[in-house]
Amino acid sequence: MSTPTRKAWLVVALLWPVALLNYLDRQMLATMHLSMQQDIVELQSNEVYGRLMGVFLWVYAFCSPLGGFVADRLNRKWLIVGSLGIWSGVTLLMGHAHDLTTLMWLRRAMGVSEAFYIPAGLSLIADYHRGPTRSLAIGIHMSGIYMGQALGGIGGWIAQSVSWRAAFGTCGWVGVTYGLVLAIFLREREDRGAVTASPEPRADHGGTPVIWLGFAMLVGCFALPSFPGWAVKNWLPSLLQERFLLDQTSSGLWATVTNASAGFCGVLIGGRCSDFLFTRNVYGRTWVSALGLLLTATAIAGIGLAPGFGIVIACTALYGLGFGMFDANNMPILCQVAPTRFRATGYGLMNFCGTAAGALVTPFLGKLKDNGTPLALGFAYCAAPALLAAIIMILMRPRDRDRGAAAA
Repeated sequence: MSTPTRKAWLVVALLWPVALLNYLDRQMLATMHLSMQQDIVELQSNEVYGRLMGVFLWVYAFCSPLGGFVADRLNRKWLIVGSLGIWSGVTLLMGHAHDLTTLMWLRRAMGVSEAFYIPAGLSLIADYHRGPTRSLAIGIHMSGIYMGQALGGIGGWIAQSVSWRAAFGTCGWVGVTYGLVLAIFLREREDRGAVTASPEPRADHGGTPVIWLGFAMLVGCFALPSFPGWAVKNWLPSLLQERFLLDQTSSGLWATVTNASAGFCGVLIGGRCSDFLFTRNVYGRTWVSALGLLLTATAIAGIGLAPGFGIVIACTALYGLGFGMFDANNMPILCQVAPTRFRATGYGLMNFCGTAAGALVTPFLGKLKDNGTPLALGFAYCAAPALLAAIIMILMRPRDRDRGAAAA
């Protein structure tokens, strides 16, 4: 397999800030609870606050397969530009909301618009990187997501120091402006039609049923870790406030920066290691992903059960590292399972299942908290699905559908 050209890496560089904004704009809400509930009294209920976060997840989940389906059929450049522009405009409007109903509708609109980005962005990168750099390229892109999560903690600081409205307004304008940059410089792959229409290498001797079995296993591996994943994203700042009496700024920064910084390293390490192992064994990427899931299961149990603040933060870092190693390999493993023309659709379906899991667990943990059950206990329970996902990943037997393909 040949080395990717500069154009292939330019696509990764251009989409990195989009990945950052994709998560920053949605994640800020989790760190600004204390400030927002002063202006919108309904948010003083943890269950209502959980529903506000959860409504985004449900809409995002149900629209993700549609986003993937559209990305497999339309120009992905303009789909990405339009998605970024709309969710950035929604972020701007959230800074002007004065009631819960308006916030709910804006979160729904954000869910629709953001659902069209990830399948399109990842499939575009995967098309440009068909050689032994695929996991690294995806990992670099995913590091933008973790940077967005880390910067989400700054939202809590801005909300406490200035206002939560200023946090939404600033990020919204940045996204609208960067959309113009993408419109000028981002390019769809020129030979996409030929790549999509070309015959696929046979992945096995069992035909379509085996392909669907592999995809079903991958969907399960994607959905199960999403229970602890969304618990950490949406409730870890509140857990730190509850257990260690931290203020909004400190809890938001410790939760997001620690997890996301470790995740940033995890996607780069996981991407590089899996590319190296993949050139030697077709199961290399699943091995790295399974290791990441085992680290994730151990760490989430520690976040819930560890007795001291230092150990909890260390477990948060371990969680981010493990989840990042897992996260960098989902699309590359999907590329070993699904034909080129179905990859964005396949990732959209995976996103649906993973996000639906988050939509279930987010308000559920809030309801438990309102009823007197510590968040820490709910976190500890989330270790079980992550462990199950690691077992399924080890049992997967993907093939290489791109062996011999030319790089961009």
